[in-house]
Amino acid sequence: MKAEFEAGINIAIKIPKSKYEKSVTFYRDILKLKVEEIPIDNPTVSKTHKVKFGNNIIWLDCVDNYTHSETWLQLTVPDVEVATNYLKLNGVGTCDELEELPENMHWIQDPAGTVFNLQKREIKQSE
Repeated sequence: MKAEFEAGINIAIKIPKSKYEKSVTFYRDILKLKVEEIPIDNPTVSKTHKVKFGNNIIWLDCVDNYTHSETWLQLTVPDVEVATNYLKLNGVGTCDELEELPENMHWIQDPAGTVFNLQKREIKQSE
């Protein structure tokens, strides 16, 4: 089985606490996008808001220990283990220490430091 990567619908923007409320206001009140606070229990994310962004979802994550914003992207694969092994063979290791994740998901980074959440692709009803 070969690794087949696809972009997922989720985009997370990690926002320093000092800029978080103004960022939420920007998306909700200035851009007039649908913004909804979602309860979260995560040791590194103190608040999160879900923003409908076309066919994608932007997650505005409040992080207390960041000094600048980062954008994290989602990659989906049919088989996480196959994809992880393929990435390791190509010099790309996981960095799961970045943030708590459910089992069978991993964090990886590109050479520029962009973070990707690697997870199993949901099977669509038509497949």
